[in-house]
Amino acid sequence: MMKEDTRTALIGIIVEEEDSVEALNQLLHDYRGHIIGRMGVPHPHKELSVISIALEADQDTISALSGKLGALKGVSTKTIDSKN
Repeated sequence: MMKEDTRTALIGIIVEEEDSVEALNQLLHDYRGHIIGRMGVPHPHKELSVISIALEADQDTISALSGKLGALKGVSTKTIDSKN
């Protein structure tokens, strides 16, 4: 049973700096208990990757993960979440 204060969210990530991949993967590992699924798509012609992370967590956790990911060099994020 899910806690009532959680939301389903999707974090879209674009990685343009390969040196940030290890730190990004560590963050996702740290938050693995909240992650429902992950899809990564390389874009070799532009030398970047597009990653989507679906998660179930409280708003503070969603914001913390998105903020930490977006703070990495060459990493951009955008988050959308359910209303409830």
